[in-house]
This record gives sequence, C-alpha cells and structure tokens, in this order.
Amino acid sequence: MLMQKAWSPYLAGIVIGLLQIPAFLIIETALGASSSYVTIGGLIASWFDPALLKVGYVARHVAITGKNWWQVALVAGIAVGAFISMQMSGARRRAVSPIWQRALGTASPATRYAVAFFGGFLMLFGARIADGCTSGHGISGMAQLAVGSTVAVAAMFVGGIATATLVLRRI
Repeated sequence: MLMQKAWSPYLAGIVIGLLQIPAFLIIETALGASSSYVTIGGLIASWFDPALLKVGYVARHVAITGKNWWQVALVAGIAVGAFISMQMSGARRRAVSPIWQRALGTASPATRYAVAFFGGFLMLFGARIADGCTSGHGISGMAQLAVGSTVAVAAMFVGGIATATLVLRRI
C-alpha cells in the first residue's frame, strides 16, 4: 500500500479519525491546523516586539502548552508525511495545473508565488475568523456533532464551489 501512486482515501480517513482518540485522551484537544500558524507567527513576531506577548490572543497561542505545540507538530508532520509519501510512491506532479496556468497566463514565478501567498493568507485569515480551519471543523468539530462546525463546513463547501465556478467560468 505504501508504494502505491495513490493511497486509499477511506483508509487515510479512518487513520485521521482514529488520531483524534489520542489527541483527546492525552492532551485534551482536537485536531486542527490553523492555530499552529498563530503559534509560530506569534512566537516569531514576539522576537521583534516582546510587547505582543501581553496581547491575550497571542499569549494564549504562544504559551508552551501541549495543545499549541501538538498542532505545530501535526502541521509539520503533514508536510513531512506528504513528502515521504511522494518519495515512496514515485508520484510526481506538475507545479502549476493547466487551469491555473491559463488563468495566470505567462505570469512570472514571482507573480504565482504572490498569488499563492495572498490566497493562503485569505484562507488562514478566514480560518481564524471562523475559530478553526477545515481540519478542525471538518474532522474534529463534525465528529463532536458541533453545530458551529457543521455550519462552518457547509459554508466552506459553498465558498469552494462558488470560487471554482467563477474561476472555471473565467477560463
């Protein structure tokens, strides 16, 4: 299975779902990723302006707690795991899909990186406003039958479908 070009989404989903059990039992928190960006960003920003640690939101996320650093380790593990999976399976992918290549035209790599950074920033900003990301709401919140997470996931799907429709219509 580990050497296949694509892994079973069902098996991967089961493993991700089961990962919630140790998260709740050991550190009493759910899976999520967007808070890790606040933890790392707040930590780095506090090096330049230590007064930021007096801001409650930043202090809460920079504090050395199992929850904060669990989420940082989770995000790092996702990146490392994806890289290892790609190496083991031999899968390769083009850097820019033809759809985005047509949308951006012959944009320079700097423009592509700027668009990717801006899009990532908007997604992260939205995740923090929603008090959680797709993994937090979609995996953990839905598993706990949280009404707020159900609404957030529905909104994420509607937003994604609307964005894809607009982008594909433009191309």
